[in-house]
Amino acid sequence: MDKQWIEQLNIANIISITPISGGDVNEAYKVDTSDEQYFLLVQRNRNSDFYAAEIAGLKQFEAAGIQAPIVIDYGQITDDAYLLLSYLDEGIEGQQSDLARLVAKMHQNKQPEGQFGFDLPYQGGDITFDNAWSTQWQDIFVKQRLDPLKDALVERGMWQTADIQQYEQVRAIINQSLAEHHSEPSLLHGDLWGGNHMFLTDGSPALFDPAPLYGDREFDIGITMVFGAFNQSFYETYQQVLPLADGAELRLEFYKLYLLMVHLLKFGGMYASSVERSMYKIIQAKA
Repeated sequence: MDKQWIEQLNIANIISITPISGGDVNEAYKVDTSDEQYFLLVQRNRNSDFYAAEIAGLKQFEAAGIQAPIVIDYGQITDDAYLLLSYLDEGIEGQQSDLARLVAKMHQNKQPEGQFGFDLPYQGGDITFDNAWSTQWQDIFVKQRLDPLKDALVERGMWQTADIQQYEQVRAIINQSLAEHHSEPSLLHGDLWGGNHMFLTDGSPALFDPAPLYGDREFDIGITMVFGAFNQSFYETYQQVLPLADGAELRLEFYKLYLLMVHLLKFGGMYASSVERSMYKIIQAKA
């Protein structure tokens, strides 16, 4: 990293800054000082508010006793946003039953006024979601998530007329199903795929990189199912602590579809067949 950039960080006695894996959106670094270690995220050519929602989510995790990185500092240096976090040491593979209890603990935090959404939008590398407050979960999920994804896929030429027609069928099924389902606004991680949790040196689980909102907790659970990083122990324990309502199997497919659409937009045609299969499952379930 540029020496003048580093000198503007609010950290004393820096020994080294080492690039590490931090996902596909941010540059990520381990910062070693004579006293502490930190995790530094950098988003080039973005304003400091790029990390505002993640910061808010991490602070809510801290208040709720959810093990996650602690926000140390954030801001903007030259044209780049940065976020400085406490460093969590990854250790042995822990028990997924403990991870399930941590996720359930997060989901037991409810929005006090019964509203769905969040004070801040989700800002990703490829798309932004509004998160404007609503009394109806389907307004958040369908109008503020799925519809913008559909529009973006059409604008980029990834979806044609047949895809749009199939989406409209699926959209109607999702709207009806969610209208019939009683949703409560739980604190959600918002991007709970396998890359956003870890086990520490003592084996305890931690969550990180949230895209927070208050929504139906099945949203998080559906996302966990897409890439296979959560095992049967996770789902059995979660079900024991916070059982899902009848009909969850179909609704979980809605949230799988959402994540697959995000990946189709981000990574292109390699996810086209997965999106198509998910939409087909939803249509067939209601045939």
